[in-house]
Amino acid sequence: MNRFADQRVFVTGAGSGIGRATAERFASEGARVACVDLRGAAVTADAIGGGAIAIDCDVSSAVSVSAAVDQAVAALGGIDIVLNIAGIGHFSNTHEETPEGFDKIVSVNLNGTFYVCRYTLPHLMANGKGTIVNTASNSGLMGQAWSAAYCASKGGVVQLTRALAVEYRAHNIRVCAVAPGGTLTNIQQSFGATFPKDADMKHLAKISGPWEMADPSEIAAAFAYIASPEARYITGSILSIDGGLTA
Repeated sequence: MNRFADQRVFVTGAGSGIGRATAERFASEGARVACVDLRGAAVTADAIGGGAIAIDCDVSSAVSVSAAVDQAVAALGGIDIVLNIAGIGHFSNTHEETPEGFDKIVSVNLNGTFYVCRYTLPHLMANGKGTIVNTASNSGLMGQAWSAAYCASKGGVVQLTRALAVEYRAHNIRVCAVAPGGTLTNIQQSFGATFPKDADMKHLAKISGPWEMADPSEIAAAFAYIASPEARYITGSILSIDGGLTA
């Protein structure tokens, strides 16, 4: 397939995990990809080749995001598709969570998604069309213990996605989100390292679901479908990929 020939794609979180798999997927289908991350973007861009570029960016900083968007536009000549994948998280008893820990997760996951949308939307509007696909989570659709900050951030992404879909549909800009469950990434591994020692393991089994975790390439395939012409009638939707956990 070559669904994204000549399309200019801005991918955050491209240094590893779902972001890297998605950057690779779009490049394999003909896209020119701006690989954006706080670290590791150059490794992904080098592996992709074919005109992919690397941009260092801290999505929790509006100034950094604005500069990254300007750099991508200058290098690619514009932006057609925006994929918000950068994210962080950890487990914590809420009564022990620090304000700094809560703020950091919200700053990256929710504020970062907003900043990227904010600074790319004018370019999509100038095109007369475009697509944004954000990364929500099953934790943005249901409650999850020890994850107050993460749930709040991803629930915010869900509603941000819906709001933008309604606001910008008259501009022929589609806005959707993918909501992964457990996926084999470095972020998933870092979550496990912060699991509270006094947590109820039976509850963990309930929120983990009965299935093995997804591979990042499976999530990347969903991003590719939503951003493709086949999905032209889909906007404002949140696609769950979680083995039926939220069902």
